[in-house]
Amino acid sequence: MRVHVVSDVHGNSRDLASAGTGADALLCLGDLVLFLDYADHSRGIFPELFGAANASALVELRTARRFEEARALGRRLWGELDRTGVSRESVIEGAVRKQYAELFAAFPTPTYATYGNVDIPRLWPEYAAAGTTVLDGQRVEIGGRVFGFVGGGLSTPMRTPYEIGDEEFAAKVEAIGEVDVLCSHIPPDVPELCYDTVARRFERGSAALLHAIRATRPRYALFGHVHQPLARRVRIGRTECVNVGHFNATGTPYVMEW
Repeated sequence: MRVHVVSDVHGNSRDLASAGTGADALLCLGDLVLFLDYADHSRGIFPELFGAANASALVELRTARRFEEARALGRRLWGELDRTGVSRESVIEGAVRKQYAELFAAFPTPTYATYGNVDIPRLWPEYAAAGTTVLDGQRVEIGGRVFGFVGGGLSTPMRTPYEIGDEEFAAKVEAIGEVDVLCSHIPPDVPELCYDTVARRFERGSAALLHAIRATRPRYALFGHVHQPLARRVRIGRTECVNVGHFNATGTPYVMEW
């Protein structure tokens, strides 16, 4: 059995179309949408609306953790758009829909997917074809192994679209129970897995995931979210915790075989 795993696709539909080649199934751990590319400030919804210079300014402020100034910049730019009479919600949703149409069309059959923190879950049913199974707080058997999926992220100053509270997230982890492979968008709350060496900050990891790993001892815990982690793999007891990679940048899936 061969399974390919991707996360943090962020608009890379070209490589996604071949990500399942040679695999029996593809797993996607979320963040399909590209709002702003921190490596190329000309790519994404934000620079399409406000230009690469404003995108660069926003990245600089966020990287410096000057979140209030970043929000002020965003409010000013969106306010200018609002004065044109165009609804920001409709503009964002239209751009997301365009990306989702391309990305979901690139998924092979079968694909098992969960949401990332920048995704909009309510739109997924419109784009997920029959060969794509969306799971969040649910489990599925693939090749004789049980996989559990937990989507979304935890609340942060970034206020991305699918951030939820710790209790709600923990309830989804608990609902999965014992699995062979625990799949999530965000990592367990382990410092070396949560620290992004380029953004120079800790992303939020989940204490509930870490507790589940210690209590239920899955073979693997797979996740993404942190694009340039201090450590890509950490073993906790018998569990191999693996950041499957920043697919937008690498175009290469993580491979599991058994």
